[in-house]
Amino acid sequence: MAMFKEVADIQTADMLNLPTPEAHYHNVAVKPSDFQKDMVEELGKRAEKIRNGMVDASVDNMLKITNDGRKLALDQRMLNPMLPDFDGSKVNACVDNIFQIWQDNADKKSAQLVFCDLSTPKPDAEFSVYTDIRRKLIERGVPESEIRFIHEANTEVQKQELFKKVRRGEVRVLLGSTQKMGAGTNVQNKLIALHDIDCPWRPSDLEQRSGRIIRQGNENSDVHIYRYVTEQTFDSYLYQLVEGKQKFASQIMTSKSPVRSAEDIDETALSYAEIKMLATGNPHIKEKMDLDIQVQKLKLYKSNYLSEKYALEDRILKYYPQEIARLTASVEGLTKDLETAKVHPKEVAGKFVGMVINGFNFTEKAEAGQVLIESCKAKTTPEPTPLGEYRGFKMELAFDTFTREYEVKLKGHFTHSVSLGTDVYGNITRIDNAIDNLETRLNQAKADLENTKTQLETAKVEVEKPFAQEEELKQKMARLNELNALLNVDKRENEIVGGEPDEGEQPTKNRDRDCR
Repeated sequence: MAMFKEVADIQTADMLNLPTPEAHYHNVAVKPSDFQKDMVEELGKRAEKIRNGMVDASVDNMLKITNDGRKLALDQRMLNPMLPDFDGSKVNACVDNIFQIWQDNADKKSAQLVFCDLSTPKPDAEFSVYTDIRRKLIERGVPESEIRFIHEANTEVQKQELFKKVRRGEVRVLLGSTQKMGAGTNVQNKLIALHDIDCPWRPSDLEQRSGRIIRQGNENSDVHIYRYVTEQTFDSYLYQLVEGKQKFASQIMTSKSPVRSAEDIDETALSYAEIKMLATGNPHIKEKMDLDIQVQKLKLYKSNYLSEKYALEDRILKYYPQEIARLTASVEGLTKDLETAKVHPKEVAGKFVGMVINGFNFTEKAEAGQVLIESCKAKTTPEPTPLGEYRGFKMELAFDTFTREYEVKLKGHFTHSVSLGTDVYGNITRIDNAIDNLETRLNQAKADLENTKTQLETAKVEVEKPFAQEEELKQKMARLNELNALLNVDKRENEIVGGEPDEGEQPTKNRDRDCR
């Protein structure tokens, strides 16, 4: 993952900190009807027959059951349009919220988006959630002109004109699928609420949906996102699967240090065991879902702990010893050079101590400074050449081709470089400052040495500390393994064929999932 980040420029929302509205999430859970409860049980019986090989895969299979389960969770009339309109359905709960928000924001003409990937409007459909929502809103007093389907815009020109009406508040309720109303839908100006009636398979679809309203340019500082779930149906488990998929993506697309490995999740149907659990209302499924989240979180904590542990071990073995050796040598060398500087002050009896340049001793500062400048002008190569002696230090003259400056190198136990200018007195002052600064550098090196030694001892203690939540992780993993064995969800053994895809998706074909 670290290698991936070296070639990928990842900019996450928390890094960009864009001026977007604050989103408030509302999870609306509704009770299933008696019809829905009975039909979920029937899905379990179908799964049992498939499991026992009593039905051909071309007639019924797990993907078909999963699609039927999703439709059933949305509205029972999706499986049979003659079934009654259940007052407590999530479609009716969504209509209630849409109407209330429409009424409360009439003065601002705030708009709302409604996402539903299933039951999109088709001319030959006996029942559509889209038309059902529009009819009920019109009956409550919402003008028909203010309710539109994205599917009514058949060309790019029509779509852009529809978007303009939403931005102006002329269309205040826009319904669509992620496929048609996701990326590229810029209608955020007046958006106040967004409704997710169904759960898509991909977390990126949920992200695309919320990205329509949590967007720069929205006049509302606070927006609301409603997600509707029918209890004891496929809804709750589908959201759990999407969360699991999102965890995989989040492990990589993050501003923080990524984990060393990530587990891929790619399924388009529930397994037999999962459907059976939903159908029978097995209480273990809730425990498993909670444990999945807790174990993933603890594994991430342990991964971070191990990364820090490995980094500390490396610093203990390599970095700290090398740094201590380097700083110890610096203290010793600077101590010797400082002793040399103290023995050779820059003035004696208030007069310039003198400087030897090219074998001649110059006792006047101005004269020494002038000869120093002339020596620079006479130099023909950038390499260091002997120059003379000053305050107990040998001097070399060089030209730095990078900074394009002449330098005097003071040779003591260490070499100290001093950049030269064009001022006669200034160059002598620069050299004196470099020598006088030796004591400050020595004190800093001593402080760095002590600090590094302290860091080494602290690291030795920290590296021996165990992972604080190791026992908790073991217990929860053991319980999760028990549940997986009990529920038989540790493997997906069903062949996935046929089925009706969401809008915009390609039908799923048989595929071999074994690693080669």
